[in-house]
Amino acid sequence: MPIQSPLTLEDHQITISELKNQLEAFAEYQKTEFLNHHPVTDLVLGRAEFIDLMLNRLWNHFGFSSLPNISLVAVGGYGRGELHPLSDIDILVISRKSLPESLAAKVSEFITLLWDLKLEVGHAVRSIEECATIGREDLTVATNLQEARLLCGCEDTFHQLKVVIHSESFWPSEQFYQAKVQEQRERHARYHDTTYNLEPDIKSTPGGLRDIHTLSWIARRHFGATSLLEMSHFGFLTDAEYRELLECQDFLWRVRFALHLQLKRYDNRLTFAHQAQVAECLGFQGEGNQAVEKMMKEFYRTLRRVAELNKMLLKLFDQAILDNGIESEPEILSDDFLRRGHLIEARKPALFQARPETILDMFLHIANDSTIEGVAPPTMRQLRTARRRLNKFLHTMPAAREKFMELCRHPNALHKAFSLMHKLGVLAAYLPQWSQIVGQMQFDLFHVYTVDEHSVRLLKHINTFSYAKNHDKHPICCEVYPRIQKKELLILAAIFHDIGKGRGGDHSEIGEVEAYDFCIEHGLSKPEAKLVSWLVRNHLLMSVTAQRRDIYDPEVITEFAKQVRDEERLEYLVCLTVADICATNPELWNSWKRTLLAELFHSTQRALRRGLENPVDIRERIRHNQQMASALLRKEGFSAREIEVLWQRFKADYFLRHTHKQIAWHCTHLLRHDDHSKPLILISKKATRGGTEVFVYSKDQHALFATVVAELDRRNLNVHDAQVMSSKDGYVLDTFMVLDQHGNVIEEDRHKAVIKHLVHVLKDGRPTKIKTRRIPRKLQHFKVKTQVDFLPTKSKKRTLMEFVALDTPGLLATVGATFADLGVHLHAAKITTIGERAEDLFIITSDNGGKLTEEEELQLRAELIENVAKLAP
Repeated sequence: MPIQSPLTLEDHQITISELKNQLEAFAEYQKTEFLNHHPVTDLVLGRAEFIDLMLNRLWNHFGFSSLPNISLVAVGGYGRGELHPLSDIDILVISRKSLPESLAAKVSEFITLLWDLKLEVGHAVRSIEECATIGREDLTVATNLQEARLLCGCEDTFHQLKVVIHSESFWPSEQFYQAKVQEQRERHARYHDTTYNLEPDIKSTPGGLRDIHTLSWIARRHFGATSLLEMSHFGFLTDAEYRELLECQDFLWRVRFALHLQLKRYDNRLTFAHQAQVAECLGFQGEGNQAVEKMMKEFYRTLRRVAELNKMLLKLFDQAILDNGIESEPEILSDDFLRRGHLIEARKPALFQARPETILDMFLHIANDSTIEGVAPPTMRQLRTARRRLNKFLHTMPAAREKFMELCRHPNALHKAFSLMHKLGVLAAYLPQWSQIVGQMQFDLFHVYTVDEHSVRLLKHINTFSYAKNHDKHPICCEVYPRIQKKELLILAAIFHDIGKGRGGDHSEIGEVEAYDFCIEHGLSKPEAKLVSWLVRNHLLMSVTAQRRDIYDPEVITEFAKQVRDEERLEYLVCLTVADICATNPELWNSWKRTLLAELFHSTQRALRRGLENPVDIRERIRHNQQMASALLRKEGFSAREIEVLWQRFKADYFLRHTHKQIAWHCTHLLRHDDHSKPLILISKKATRGGTEVFVYSKDQHALFATVVAELDRRNLNVHDAQVMSSKDGYVLDTFMVLDQHGNVIEEDRHKAVIKHLVHVLKDGRPTKIKTRRIPRKLQHFKVKTQVDFLPTKSKKRTLMEFVALDTPGLLATVGATFADLGVHLHAAKITTIGERAEDLFIITSDNGGKLTEEEELQLRAELIENVAKLAP
């Protein structure tokens, strides 16, 4: 539709109402054009032009055009002539001297009108001298002034400002360069130096628009280049790199424009709340979350390309502006490579194109010399060119395969070489499957990184197992990893463990086949290839067993040991498992998980050494626990008769599922507990199995489990494991393993308050009301279908129920209340939170003490799904 130019407005039409109508009409026009796939560059520049016209007309309307020595100037992004729908409109009113009071009031009216129009205006009113003074002191102001563009007013005044800005004394080039590089480092640090944030900032995240701006600002200050195109004229950008930066900027602009169309207030964060809408707006399609994942894949790949160009060009600027590295004496490393300073450099200009396998030689040099920090800019540029011109993947070249396996066997390759190969696109050029996972994200809260970034971080975590200083954090892995003879098999399993993601089907099965073929192609023996492919197929087996199965059940250990088969596989698997957990999300690894995996590892190791044909004798374990606990209790002064009378009240299961130290701790307090009509609550002062143990002894009552977990939830405490059992005379002996909201044990100064509140709700005797708290913001945009599955088991007495749902506040209490209402008895619970998903295991029996019937299972499933639905927002 035709849009009226603001310049055509008559004076009587310059009202807030009329101007708002114009702005709204223009915004609607741009939205329609964007959705009709009009080039975003035209729209971004077009919005700036429209605002130019409006400000020009208003400037004249206020009579400023007749005044000498005053100018209206666009600065910052608006100064570049770029405006997105919600961008700040940064303007500067400049004069040769400070404005008289009457004129200052008139300028204030002008600015107020812009605010009344709901424009996001950033403004300043300054003299030329004030601009110079403030600009010298403030890097942000100096940067904005660099992009100053005259909108209207006195050209001579604006010219005087430009003279000041471009003078050598106003931020010398070297000083400006160093300040902008430091500013970028600090900005990147705020985003943890990764492009793979779940809710990235389109402007400020590493590889975002700010990284392109930084290049422009430095080039403008040093060379006077006012655009990316002019940068290419100075030889710092090749034509191909110029086109690539424009292409990346175009995509980031389209994402930002689409985001601004969804928002009411200025923001550049691509949050979960808006990712699906932006993906739809940009035309990405697919079932479920596929559209979001496709968009984010392209988004992350774009950030990587910008980050790579930014890094290379800043190194070139570093040499040109600061003369760094140019005069360094080169050290010859081989016929093909030399080292200059801390950078490695190819000795021939077309080395990688002539002999592509030498790309891997470069990384072998990096592995050999830990002081090499990176690749020289000309070599990085040569690598980028060669990478794009490859007509086949590197793994198809026999010489490249030999060098790749040499890297896998190199003791220092995990330190830097593999991560640098990933950053420079060499892993994607080597392996076609790797190229498919680059930028592959998953729309959930569990996977913090894209698949490729996660896999590289996994390799880095494996490397940490080499150092004794990490023994306290990873005791088993630091003990096991150094004695693994063929570490390259673990490295290959790490590379392939998630390589099948994003292609449909079970990624473990896809990876298993491809890992085996890769190993055979690279000269490994069939047994070695089988071990790698087994690790890929079963890389989740140990974490699932530890976190979602009852590992204190001998049957579970025996079944796991049968799948593992021997200690060698167990050692490889525990290292892969721990590194996988740590590389998925930095917040996942805690003492609780460390203890679970350690117990599973040692229990399986004992089972394998004992022989699977010789299962553990449960009665023997019970007798052992009783003897050890009795000895500790007698040391406390209790008689054998007192101990025997108490223990006669307990079922055998109690002695099987607790350690002798736990039994002694419980019983010491129970024997001193005078009034058994009152609840007894104990909280461990030291971590037990990686968490804080909360022991509850009370006369049994309806929905007691739900009451306890609801109260713990109110205290922001998370239950990770529960042993629920009763005595022969109707008392509960429940044990909860609890961590705080940060995954740590409960601080001792909180113990008294927690005990007080638990005693109060249990003495009250009434079933607790489950108070639903507001669902955390990040959870509000995820949907998890509630699933209830009953697992096959050899036991004829108990039912195993697997439960999956959105991890909403009050969820566990709701499950417990549902059990109580249906007369279902809970014996143990394994509580696992995976991002936004709760994936829990419950061991339950029917009201008569046996397995649930098929009819009871159907009823329980229906009730749980219905009750959980009531928690939904």
